[in-house]
Amino acid sequence: MFIIDGHLDLSWNAMEWNRDLTQDVFAIREREKHLTDKPDRGRGTVSLPELRKGNIGLVVATQIARYVAPDNPLPGWHSPHQAWAQSQGQLAWYKAMEAAGEMVMIHNKASLEQHIRLWNDGEDNHKKPVGYILSLEGADSLVTIDNLHQAWNYGLRAIGPAHYGPGRYANGTDATGHLTENGRALIKEIEKLGLVLDATHLCDDAFWDAMEIFNGNVWASHNLVRALVDHNRQFSDEMIKALIQKGAVIGAALDAWMMVPNWVRGQSTPQSMNCNLDVMIDHIDHICQIAGNTNHVMIGTDLDGGFGTEQCPYDLETIADLQKLPAMFAKRGYTEDDIKNIMHGNFLRFMRNALPQ
Repeated sequence: MFIIDGHLDLSWNAMEWNRDLTQDVFAIREREKHLTDKPDRGRGTVSLPELRKGNIGLVVATQIARYVAPDNPLPGWHSPHQAWAQSQGQLAWYKAMEAAGEMVMIHNKASLEQHIRLWNDGEDNHKKPVGYILSLEGADSLVTIDNLHQAWNYGLRAIGPAHYGPGRYANGTDATGHLTENGRALIKEIEKLGLVLDATHLCDDAFWDAMEIFNGNVWASHNLVRALVDHNRQFSDEMIKALIQKGAVIGAALDAWMMVPNWVRGQSTPQSMNCNLDVMIDHIDHICQIAGNTNHVMIGTDLDGGFGTEQCPYDLETIADLQKLPAMFAKRGYTEDDIKNIMHGNFLRFMRNALPQ
């Protein structure tokens, strides 16, 4: 089945993890096996060949560069200008992949339809470019809102105002507080330009502020359910209902600590916590029960978003194993139409409405 992944940090992996994503996943792992600078070294799951192997022909691919104030212990850049420059380096990687025929940017309705036809023409997909819709995860790198206009012009089509901790425009995961004055102005400009607002990572205060003032297209690219894993990173049922009322789609993530309760970083293992792909379906099913249908869920794995096989479902060796999901959904009683909705249909319906001509 054709699959769309609503959230992958491809350029971040290429630039900050120094991974050549044109290579086989197992070749990347072999090259990293003696490295210890990051906990997921030698355990990556994503590369461009592996996406093609899994018939994952379209992804939402991010730029990400956090600004950190002097009292912020999180990793990041010490000025917005540095963060902007880092995001531009990540953009340059995507452009290099386009020049090499490895990827193609999807920035309007025409390019979307052309790409979907290509990937469903019945021909071998191992030589086809992976399509990507460009998203900015966290708005800290926008020095001013003028940078948002520059980003729109080079193809940015979705943006999440916050990431982890306090942000220049909005507070994110593990932080509290309402949108800043600049954040409210940013939300209004996102709507004016026609970008998708990504509600992922917004803290509760900022989430409700955004829902009140934003009337454009909103999604949550990689999020799970607070009722199953009680953490501020997740969405409460009330937040899920608000997103559904706005016509949103919510992408299910595959980061183990979000999937199962009581995960202890560096100690828990997917096997010991019984974290498998069925757990993802539990979260998706919870959202579907609230909605009364399958129209508001998609896949947004966040695979290799700072973690690898040590912190994702034990029955997933690489991202190509997403092809296991259709049969698993069918076993749970989902119809073929429902499964197609989740694996690609909801995303396509949403983007056919959200993208410019």
